[in-house]
Amino acid sequence: MNSLSRNVLALAVGATGGATFYALGLPLPWMLGALFATMGAAVANAPVQAPSRARPVVVAVIGVLLGSHFTPDLVEKAAVWVDTMMILLAYTIVVALVVVPFYRFVGRQDWRTAYFSGMPGGLAEMIEIGTASGAKPAPIILAHSLRIVMTIVMIAFWFRIVEGHSVGAMSPPAPVPLTMMDGAMLLGAAVVGSFLGIKLRFPAPTFLGPLLVSALVHLTGLTQSAPPALLVSGAQVVLGTVLGCRFLGIGPRTLLPAAALSLGATVMTLALALLAGTMMQSVAGMRSDQALLALAPGGLTEMGLIALAVQADVAFVATHHVARILFVIVLAPLVFRVVLKRR
Repeated sequence: MNSLSRNVLALAVGATGGATFYALGLPLPWMLGALFATMGAAVANAPVQAPSRARPVVVAVIGVLLGSHFTPDLVEKAAVWVDTMMILLAYTIVVALVVVPFYRFVGRQDWRTAYFSGMPGGLAEMIEIGTASGAKPAPIILAHSLRIVMTIVMIAFWFRIVEGHSVGAMSPPAPVPLTMMDGAMLLGAAVVGSFLGIKLRFPAPTFLGPLLVSALVHLTGLTQSAPPALLVSGAQVVLGTVLGCRFLGIGPRTLLPAAALSLGATVMTLALALLAGTMMQSVAGMRSDQALLALAPGGLTEMGLIALAVQADVAFVATHHVARILFVIVLAPLVFRVVLKRR
């Protein structure tokens, strides 16, 4: 099969998985269903291939969607975020101090690889910096891919089963109908934001750029609309398919030990997130579910979607994830050069 046929097959598998999860009433069905279906196909060596060229487009759609929840009253809310940001930074340091030794001594990785496997940063950034620093890329890819998958699953089911939220399939309706002018504004936010994100070398540029431009046009009141729910559901299918296809070429003998290791690391990280979230609730009066989503290292895009599904403050969640990623990107290489470079 050529690449196009494998892309189409992957999307068909993902859409089938999403539709199955939707029919069963499972949380975040279009993304999780697509993820699990294509992950199973990838591990079984089915001829699937990630539609990677479509990913920048769909994450731009999700970025514009999340940016639409940055409302003009954000400035008033942001005044209380200083305390929560301090808690976030302390939490990030504690996670690194706990998880990096876990990968070193329990996972028996060398210090360089364990360091970048355990850092709670973005997948692409940790792979790039880790490889350049002499770490082994394969364990880092597995550690962060599995961490994202497990965090998404645990968080989604936590909110459905423990918190009782309806982690549904579609985004809430836009505050106002989507006019031609609104559609052009949102499309412009996606295109211009992607261009700026790439030019300015943002982490996750085609997601973060559209999010920031969309936030700007919504904060200034130029539009109050959001992308249509059907488009967002399709974007979730593509995103889940791309995540699932990351496991191509990884057999059960490699995957199962890595999954067990990642499960331990993820459980510890989420336990620390619950503790830090309780502190946010006590210090700043934040909702516990909102604080947990702001701290859970499941990926900015994915945690933003869950925040939207449970009607949490998307701006709060997204801003804290951006701060965590930037903090780790800046801090991790500095600490590595000072502490671990000679190990």
